[in-house]
Amino acid sequence: MHCLRRLRLLALSCLGLLWAAAPSQAQDTTLHIGSKRFTESYILAEVLAQTALPHLPAPPQLRQGLGNTAIVYEALRSGSIDLYAEYTGTVALEILKNPQPMTREAMNAALAPLGLGIAIPLGFNDGYALAMRAADAERLGVKTLSDLARHPELRLGLSNEFIGRADGWQGLASRYGIAQKPTGLDHGLAYDAIAAKQIDVIDIYTTDAKIEHLGLRVLTDDRAFFPRYDAVVLYRLDVPARWPAAWAALQKLEGRIDERAMIAMNARAELQGVAFDAIARDFLAQGKAGGKAVAAGSGGARGFVAKLFGADLGRLTRQHLLLVAISVGLAILIAVPLGILVFPHLRLRALVLGLTGLLQTVPSLALLALLISLIGAIGTLPALIALTLYSLLPIMRNTVTGLAEVPAGLRQAGTALGMTGGQSLRLVLLPLSLPTLLAGVRTATTIAIGTATIAAFIGAGGFGERIVTGLALNDRGLLVAGAVPAAVLALLSEGVFEAIEYWLRRGRAA
Repeated sequence: MHCLRRLRLLALSCLGLLWAAAPSQAQDTTLHIGSKRFTESYILAEVLAQTALPHLPAPPQLRQGLGNTAIVYEALRSGSIDLYAEYTGTVALEILKNPQPMTREAMNAALAPLGLGIAIPLGFNDGYALAMRAADAERLGVKTLSDLARHPELRLGLSNEFIGRADGWQGLASRYGIAQKPTGLDHGLAYDAIAAKQIDVIDIYTTDAKIEHLGLRVLTDDRAFFPRYDAVVLYRLDVPARWPAAWAALQKLEGRIDERAMIAMNARAELQGVAFDAIARDFLAQGKAGGKAVAAGSGGARGFVAKLFGADLGRLTRQHLLLVAISVGLAILIAVPLGILVFPHLRLRALVLGLTGLLQTVPSLALLALLISLIGAIGTLPALIALTLYSLLPIMRNTVTGLAEVPAGLRQAGTALGMTGGQSLRLVLLPLSLPTLLAGVRTATTIAIGTATIAAFIGAGGFGERIVTGLALNDRGLLVAGAVPAAVLALLSEGVFEAIEYWLRRGRAA
């Protein structure tokens, strides 16, 4: 009986942490700025945030590395963020689904019914292009995309977003008659792959810093397939009215960033390892001094130890713990009663366990994307739902297994003593099955700690935030700095459960 109270207390304590994760009322006055998951978008989000900061009642909240266009746009549309840096070609083709070139006025007219608008052209075009190693291009005589189509032996490694976009691979292959089947890669990792000669052609953003660094040749779009991708601010129409002083400050960024400045900022992040906030701060400080060039002196690269024990460690640890504790607590409160309910019914038990097992086969990112579309929001809520669903199976399965392992003689003893079904369950079956049930909670916790790193792809925070940023920068040190704390947390959770099991064994022996 005491064991059951302890388990119930554990579940309710985990669930009680939900209050700590809930957004406060103060956030109603907070400007939320988002970014996609590539270097330039991180930097531009910092530039926007630091420009607005002196003119806001509360510091702006950055939702960095939210993923591809679909996720960031859904965050904007649902109100999870208020603005982010976007590109005119993406707005026209991906968001408005218009295959024809559009003026800014036409885009705003089409966006207005959605409660959105574009403004503040930042001053540079960052278009899509394909690139290959310059030495290979010279040897094969490949200068244009039409030339590329005549070399089907070349291996293409393209970002997954580019492969799926209307203005990406399918339209490009059709326009040029390119027959190769591309391999899907993360944008940052593609540069490593082409440098290692594992692939021959990649898609690039024309302001990427590694183009020149790796000696790549950008192939000419000789049939003018790609539109212009002028950087602008995509925002909710209520932003100017809610934060007029900050909006006025943001408008002063118009035309401030040219291609050279953007490439230089990207280079500091990708080649020198300078933090995004330092890059934005240096750029804005240089602008105040009267120039457009990016300062090169401050904000040096951080070593691995600095990345591992950075100022964000406490915040990320708190976020990760909340995600795991709340989701496992919810799973206990759902799975244990459900396991008890279906235990006596063999067919129903098989059906329910089969359905929860099926959830385990759904890829994490696919489930998160589905939840975002169903809920209409990003961040903590869809992440908690996904983690809870993944935690159900081990807890429910072990609840059923533990009940089945109780010897028939002990069941009959309870009946012989005149116990009702409920009393037998509380006083005999559940206490005896508790070690097996606890093993299920232990497994669910380990799964949740690992899976919670994926939640950073939708802005839920946690140690995955470092992993997502490390992927964007192709920074192995930052990747490991995110993976190591998650591994340590998993080991600590194992130690906690070992202590709980030891405590329970002592209690039973006494």
